[in-house]
Amino acid sequence: MDQQLVHALQIAPRASWTVLGRVLGIDAATAARRWQRLLDSGAAWITCYPGQAMAGAGGCLAFIEVDCASGHLLPVARAFTELPHVSTVEHVTGDRDLLLTVMAGDVGALSRWVVGSLDTMDGVRASRTHLAGSVFTEGSRWRLRALTPAQVERLSAEALPVEAADLPDELDRRIMVELSMDGRMPYTALAERCDSSPDTVRRRVRHMFAARMVQARCEVARPLSDWPSVVLLWAGVPADAITEAAQRITAMREVRLCAGVTGRHNLLIAAWSRSVEDSQRFEADLVRVVPELVVGDRAIALWQAKLQGQRLDQRGYRTGGVPVDPWAVPVA
Repeated sequence: MDQQLVHALQIAPRASWTVLGRVLGIDAATAARRWQRLLDSGAAWITCYPGQAMAGAGGCLAFIEVDCASGHLLPVARAFTELPHVSTVEHVTGDRDLLLTVMAGDVGALSRWVVGSLDTMDGVRASRTHLAGSVFTEGSRWRLRALTPAQVERLSAEALPVEAADLPDELDRRIMVELSMDGRMPYTALAERCDSSPDTVRRRVRHMFAARMVQARCEVARPLSDWPSVVLLWAGVPADAITEAAQRITAMREVRLCAGVTGRHNLLIAAWSRSVEDSQRFEADLVRVVPELVVGDRAIALWQAKLQGQRLDQRGYRTGGVPVDPWAVPVA
């Protein structure tokens, strides 16, 4: 039942407990109580962050590899987890110590932060920045697959009609930041935090979700899923084949992220696997699915210290969070 509840919230993260309970065959109070238990234990949570439609508003997404001086990895990682524009911090194997996912208002703000703050941080030896172009899939689209097709169809009917995106104003930004800590925050609480009315906030939230200006993600602690390991692959395909290749890659169940990136490789792929050994099977399957793909580098995430604004312990359970705020990048 817990897995079904998480799957349901992955499809319809802000659906009412009445709707969710009806689909799951339990009453609304039971659904709410089960979710609160998962939330309190750090086993599951819902976060929000700017959606891909925000790229058209000048925002940028970057993946930054960081090399740390000996003995400094842990304090450097913890320092990054406190930054609102660094949404994800991963300690990984291979030719880098940390992999950061960074959101910024624009490329200029990203550059100023990298040069003025990141590269001068105590304990950081070097960094390499890769801008993301097209994000073909990301974690909000990944599903636990615990529901029946009929249940999925009923919940999918809750989706809002697609609307045209527009530039976010100050209230939109404040709403996004608040939702990043609790994707199911009630409209009354959200309105109070954003100094607005519940009706206005409700209208704004519905529009931002319908316009894909914001994405909600219901996460589960990886030890509670069948895929406790995270594998990262940097790969290359011919430039004229990248869209078709990405479509085949994103159809693979394990894939959590597939993004076009700048640098020596033009694709970054993140996937969940059943074990470190299983990650090799996944790579073999990936090459069979996309024969023209060449894997240039690979890594395993030893510890996701932060995932889309949420701090995780070394078991993968949520321990707290820092609001995701791409507009918080220091000016200098």
